[in-house]
Order: sequence, then C-alpha cells, then structure tokens
Amino acid sequence: MARGNFGERLKRERELREVSLKEVTTATRIGSRFLEALENEEWEKLPGGIFNRGFVRAIARYLGLDEENLLSEYDMAHGEQSLPTPQPYENKIPRPPIWIPIAMVVGFLILLAGLVAGGIYGWRSFAAHRAAKRSSTSTNLPAETPTRNAAAEPGASSQPAPGVAGSAGAIPLDLSVAASAATRVRILADGALLLDAELPAGETRHFSARQHFEVTAADSSAVLLELNGRAMPPVGIPGGPGTILLSEKDLRQASVGSSQP
Repeated sequence: MARGNFGERLKRERELREVSLKEVTTATRIGSRFLEALENEEWEKLPGGIFNRGFVRAIARYLGLDEENLLSEYDMAHGEQSLPTPQPYENKIPRPPIWIPIAMVVGFLILLAGLVAGGIYGWRSFAAHRAAKRSSTSTNLPAETPTRNAAAEPGASSQPAPGVAGSAGAIPLDLSVAASAATRVRILADGALLLDAELPAGETRHFSARQHFEVTAADSSAVLLELNGRAMPPVGIPGGPGTILLSEKDLRQASVGSSQP
C-alpha cells in the first residue's frame, strides 16, 4: 500500500459520513491529536503497539467499517514505514568437522534401538504376568457365581450421582490493560484486589478471572482495555475518573457488535 492511502481512506470515510474529528473524539474518547496523526500517517506521533490497533478498531466500529479489513490496511501502511532494512548475513562461525554430526546420528540410532528393545521386553514380561494371573484366577473361581441385577433391585435409582452432570464452566477471562499516559489504575478480579497503583505510560498488564473484572482509572482516556482479545468500551469520560465492570456478557455483546455490517 502506497504511503498516504490508509490515512486518506480513513479521512474520506469520516467526511463521507459528515463526521468531524471532535465527534469521533467524543464517541471513541481518542485524543484529536491521535486521530489527526492516523489520518496523516504520522506514526511517530502515536503511542504505538496495542494503542494504535485499539484506536483503529474503535474508529472502524464508530464509522461502521469492517474492523479486520481496516486493521489489515493499517498494518500494511505502518509496516512499510517500520520495516527494517535487512542486513547482509556474515557467517563467522567455523564449520564443525564432518564426523561430529555423523557421530550424533549414530548415537541417536543406538539410543533409539535400546529404547525399542527395552519396550518390547517390558511388554512381553507384562503380557506373560497378566496371562499367568488370569489363569490362576480362573482356577480358583467357584463353579457357580450368583449374579445380581442392580437395575431390578428394589429401591435402585437410575439417577446419576450428584455433581456428575452440570452446566459447563464459565469461559476464563483474560484482561489486557494498557496505558497511553501515566494514571492510577485499580483492578478487582472476582472481588479480589490484583492492582492498585500508578500504571506508567506505554505499559501493558494482563490479568485473569473466572467471572468478572472491576476496573477503575483516574484518567479514563489514558486506559485501553481488551477482554479476551476484544476491545472494550472506555472506562469513563475523557480526562476524568471512571469505573467499568466486565464479564462474559461483554464478550457476547462485542461479538454481536463486530458481526454487524
């Protein structure tokens, strides 16, 4: 993709819908300077990494565009700018003597043959012991063995034992918390406190839970959340504190939202 195609397309889609940068900022809580940097493909002005991809997802969702297609175009445009120049390979390691790999192959074959022979010997010994045990057991059995039909016995129940049947367990939840600017973050997983400290800019943390997360941030616009790889709504209003509760229900809502045209 030529330089400028991604940014021009993003700006054109926004203008076709008669949406201003301020409206996008209000809806997605992404700073206007980041939106302008994306449309101008000024990658050095963006925080980079997971933040950039989160911005593209949020903008695509708000404008009604396909998230995966827009992310692919972003990766192509950004990759052409950040692709490192391949360096010529210099082989400075001397070639080992030819007998070393041959000796290794021979040693491996000898070890493999020993393992196979040991396995065959062990299996034959076990089979002979089992046959002798069966022969001894059949010799000591009485001529007639009474049998009982548990199904016909009075009071017998066909109900399964308690705890055998049940609903499937909840999907394990994985929360990714990234900060575009330093802010204080508090994380509760299933009611247990996992984090209550200042998260530095550019740092990403991962947390696990079985049922739900409760996330509180002093600066809502500085925190980007992903639940099991899906972008979540902002914590609160831009520049202010906020709290959000995330559970498996939010994953289902995100799946329904991403499947809509």
